[in-house]
Amino acid sequence: MNLQKNDQVQVTITDYTSEGAGIGKVDGYPLFVKDAVIGDTVIAGITKIKKNYAFARLVSVVTPSPDRVSPRCTFHRQCGGCQMQAMSYPAQLAFKESKIRNNLVRIGGFEPDFIDSVMEPIIGMEDPFRYRNKAQYPVGTDREGNLITGFYAGRTHDIIANTDCRLGRECNRIILETVLAWMRECKVPAYDEKTGQGLVRHVLIREGFHTGEIMVCLVINGEKLPCANLFAERLRELPQIGERIVSICLNYNKENTNVILGREGQVLFGRGYITDTLGGISFRISPLSFYQVNPVQTEKLYGTALEYAGLTGEETVWDLYCGIGTISLFLSQKAKQVYGVEIVPQAIEDAKQNAALNGIANAQFFVGKAEEVLPEKYEKENIYADVIVVDPPRKGCDEKCLETMVKMAPKRIVYVSCDSATLARDLKYLCENGYEVKKVRGVDQFCHTVHVETVVLLSRA
Repeated sequence: MNLQKNDQVQVTITDYTSEGAGIGKVDGYPLFVKDAVIGDTVIAGITKIKKNYAFARLVSVVTPSPDRVSPRCTFHRQCGGCQMQAMSYPAQLAFKESKIRNNLVRIGGFEPDFIDSVMEPIIGMEDPFRYRNKAQYPVGTDREGNLITGFYAGRTHDIIANTDCRLGRECNRIILETVLAWMRECKVPAYDEKTGQGLVRHVLIREGFHTGEIMVCLVINGEKLPCANLFAERLRELPQIGERIVSICLNYNKENTNVILGREGQVLFGRGYITDTLGGISFRISPLSFYQVNPVQTEKLYGTALEYAGLTGEETVWDLYCGIGTISLFLSQKAKQVYGVEIVPQAIEDAKQNAALNGIANAQFFVGKAEEVLPEKYEKENIYADVIVVDPPRKGCDEKCLETMVKMAPKRIVYVSCDSATLARDLKYLCENGYEVKKVRGVDQFCHTVHVETVVLLSRA
């Protein structure tokens, strides 16, 4: 196929990449077309050519797919945060289910018929918008020098001015507009990544879904904020929202880095955290706390994990990569004893505080790598496991961790995964070493994106 960059071709979309781009073929040559939907016939403009495939942008839709819908956000194609907003929600769920299934078959080596027999229907949302309880907005200036906040355009650090993301909470827009108005009033400059000058880098907003409590945190390139009292005052005066803002704080980040939050800060008003509940358990959430961004689906995700764990009140459970203890504390309600392991010391401090906050005495937490703590506790202290729950980062489990899990020989392993490709790889190892997959279920935690959570139950064969 003799294609050149900037050529335009007509193509019918028949599949998706794992990143949600449409796949079509021109004379057998694959094109990956961003923003196209399966069933579309489109005009695609070639942007990059490789030996065996090419990337293209959507120029126009000739014949729309039955699954194509009008996106609610006018910026969805530029932003890159919602790769699938032009696709109907039922079609998104079908894509995610298919993604899990294909990875288990292709990478895990499982038979398609077997996977079909153990897969349960994906859990979607009734309303897949406004679900994010946390938003981090970069602050900058446009070409005319006006203060703006919004989101980075896909694969860039160019800010698209947008104060109302459809995945975020309604209060975000009013808070962001108030922050920008205060910055203009007090002549507070935005941070400039290129020069390292300026003050305000990001606005972090967190909202407790059950408590309604709101946190507003400014990430600044320094340790002092001019007009700080006025800033807090403007937020607290907001109708309907101000009385719910229980935490106004600063976070210091003076590094030349893509990392949003620094390690230290100060409270300007209220306290340094908000509270929220998941499954009847209360959690304290500070600016640095890891906490699932979609609490509605998190309850369903952890509820599924708890159901798969099959606890009767007599089990000892290990929760690996436990974060601030969300799954551990869920499990503690039905287990005899829970041990949580996490490499981040602050997360373990949060986990201990959350256990104390809820009067939970049967959960104990350890700082360290799961692949180091688990063998030590098992081999030196003879602490065993009836059930192991594992919720690793995107890269999956460390091989030494998997080896120790197999040695400990728990009756059941519940694997919670945010990447079904590394999940499939790890399941292959576990099933080659004495376990069998009993149940698989997807949970749509990140609607309108290509990401999907998966929960798997394994039993010792």
